[in-house]
Amino acid sequence: MMGVVIVTGASSGFGAMTAQELLKTGHTVYAGMRDVAGRNAAAAADFEKLSENAVTVEMDVSSQESVDAAVARVVSEAGRIDVVVHNAGHMTLGPAEAFTVEQVASIYDTNVLSTHRLNRAVLPVLRAQRDGLLVWVGSSSARGGTPPYLGPYFAAKAAEDALAVSMAAEVSRFGIDSVIVVPGSFTSGTNHYAHAAQPDDGEVRAAYEAEYGDDIQMLLQRQAQQSPADADPGEVAREIARVVALPKGSRPFRLYIDPAQDGAEEVFRIGDRVRRDFYRNLGFADLLKPV
Repeated sequence: MMGVVIVTGASSGFGAMTAQELLKTGHTVYAGMRDVAGRNAAAAADFEKLSENAVTVEMDVSSQESVDAAVARVVSEAGRIDVVVHNAGHMTLGPAEAFTVEQVASIYDTNVLSTHRLNRAVLPVLRAQRDGLLVWVGSSSARGGTPPYLGPYFAAKAAEDALAVSMAAEVSRFGIDSVIVVPGSFTSGTNHYAHAAQPDDGEVRAAYEAEYGDDIQMLLQRQAQQSPADADPGEVAREIARVVALPKGSRPFRLYIDPAQDGAEEVFRIGDRVRRDFYRNLGFADLLKPV
């Protein structure tokens, strides 16, 4: 059954790839982007050329008003929402101390609060339908090998994961399914690193650079070397499209796409097993799958 899908952060990277892949499988895709009449006008136009089912929608995930308006438009035009892909995010690169409190709050806003804004807007629709799927694009950084200089981003993705885990149980009795996607470190093929936020505190940043020299660049090079030469970020989009097509209740709780194998899958599997056992011991095993 083809559905109506919202993808956030769809102007580039995983978001754009996922929106395009879901189009190929016949879904109507609303690609959420900021400033579709301005800086993302070209991306919006290119997407809508792909299919009559390709629609761009103005969505600034940092604004509840913008998110609410986008969801209202989708419901007005399509009559329902079947899948929400929480993809919008922003990486950081630099020593954690050199990021101001305001910067870290902004990173949490983009990577965590944005998902809650959209859920607040879309879950009343999914609950009324008693059907739907939440896809959370997380990161292996929440549990895997966590190198330095990416701390605010790692902390935000860990917070997003914790929210996704809790909400998966809470919405299950409404017939709403959840999948947490765990991409590894793709150092090429996306703009994550190129567009990473840099710390504002230049004095602190300089102190770290004086002590650690070129470690940040060396880190990126060595991360890239951990992945196979043929690591393809498009695989993330293809895997999302695959699990969207699966019947409700048969989808994996987590979906791993980690060419570098940084250890996240091993740690997540232990944590998810503990979660399942805990729910069963409490007599709430029914919350592990959607009704």
